[in-house]
Amino acid sequence: MLTVVCDTPGTLRAEERAMPSPAAGEVLLRVRRVGICGTDLHIFAGRQPYLQYPRVMGHELSAVVAGVPPGSRLGEGDIVYVMPYLSCGRCVACRLGRTNCCVALQVLGVHRDGAFTEYLSVPEPFVHKADGLTLDQAAMIEFLSIGAHAVRRAQVHEGQRVLVVGAGPIGMGAIIFARLRGATVVALDSRPDRLAFASRVLGTRASVPVGVGDVDQLAALSGNDFYDVVFDATGNPAAMERGFRFVAHAGTYVLISVVSADITFNDPEFHKRETTLLGSRNATAEDFETVVAAMREGRVPAGLNTHRMALADVPEKFATLLDPDAGVVKAIVEC
Repeated sequence: MLTVVCDTPGTLRAEERAMPSPAAGEVLLRVRRVGICGTDLHIFAGRQPYLQYPRVMGHELSAVVAGVPPGSRLGEGDIVYVMPYLSCGRCVACRLGRTNCCVALQVLGVHRDGAFTEYLSVPEPFVHKADGLTLDQAAMIEFLSIGAHAVRRAQVHEGQRVLVVGAGPIGMGAIIFARLRGATVVALDSRPDRLAFASRVLGTRASVPVGVGDVDQLAALSGNDFYDVVFDATGNPAAMERGFRFVAHAGTYVLISVVSADITFNDPEFHKRETTLLGSRNATAEDFETVVAAMREGRVPAGLNTHRMALADVPEKFATLLDPDAGVVKAIVEC
């Protein structure tokens, strides 16, 4: 079967591998679509802190069931999505239902080989039917779930002012689900194309470009109070540190981004505002279900998938997704 491997940062290679032999309790999947995420771009660029090379990337996937264990709730031919965060079910976090931050977490495409391949074996508990969704939709559940999880973690509610810093796919997920909870959302980003998309498709109140005067614009849009909830989805340490200044007094700052760096902040300002600081990692089954329900109800905007390529073309074309002029929102690989 065709498999694409990231040997080292910047180096992708196609190779033929043997079909996987499912272990007990595993489902054999025929991979059909794989969403390309910021994590994959960071792996390619050598900026993913939890990864060792070589690695088969890809954790946002939809598939068709090709084989099931005895007594499975799934059947061959089912269209499915995968929760790619393989949790142990036993550690302190899992016992609390916080499987997204399992002590022994194994994420497909990061800690173990992922979906840039034609067939994949996954433990059955992490495979779910995608009834009523297209293959493209099912491949986009995961990144939207990360945004939905961050919004739920921040307890966003109707009438709040929300700022999303970084209007890439993860930030867009936060925008969508903050708006579904009744918040007024402003986006801040350095890319005009993403800001335009956020306004036109996602319905942000305003989209502010990073640069001279952006703080004044953000202040004016909030009546000089700044924002009840600020989400950072930039993956940039400087931006993550800068975001503290946009949080209103008694507000909440949520770091969705993860970087290989220390993040610092001004303690007097932090205490003066009694800021709530949250990390938000991955998502749980509840968040996946929230996204699936929103998709089935038609509440997730169409048009998120802007680019696509065949699996065989990934080694040659993947680097083009890093070009800001390409206008990529969400790229999907077809297997």
